[in-house]
Amino acid sequence: MTATQVTAYVGIGANLGDALGSVQRAILQLDRLPATRLSAQSSLFRSAPIDAGGDDYVNAVVRLDTQLAAERLLAELQAIEHASGRERSYRNAPRTLDLDLLLYGHDVIASDALTVPHPRMTQRAFVLIPLLQIDPLVNIPGRGPAHAFAPGVMAQTIQKIA
Repeated sequence: MTATQVTAYVGIGANLGDALGSVQRAILQLDRLPATRLSAQSSLFRSAPIDAGGDDYVNAVVRLDTQLAAERLLAELQAIEHASGRERSYRNAPRTLDLDLLLYGHDVIASDALTVPHPRMTQRAFVLIPLLQIDPLVNIPGRGPAHAFAPGVMAQTIQKIA
């Protein structure tokens, strides 16, 4: 565990089975992680798969206040994915649940297991729109304000779920 609390953002997505239920359950599970508190969550959104086939995704972003180290938080996210039946059969495969560590404080991390900021977050409306909904002034370490990337994703279809 880290000695201090860090603000982390997690992207959530699913497009297999009960995708809406999977995302909702994941949000509850994230709030129960050790030494972690869910401090904000976006609306739920529906988006078409990018660079893949399959059904539309249900997406959201949450903000966590955590004392877990980034690698430990990633392991917790992967455990939740695994418990939901996540299989990594091929890149961009449809999934029962996908939890991506988007941002971890002001850290820039590049290891074999983890890259933060998430490398494609600035290219995905299903990440940027929910992220900006909960934190319009969020900054992406090494890249600048997240809102500066919004015009580049406006052609991607994303719909708020009522």
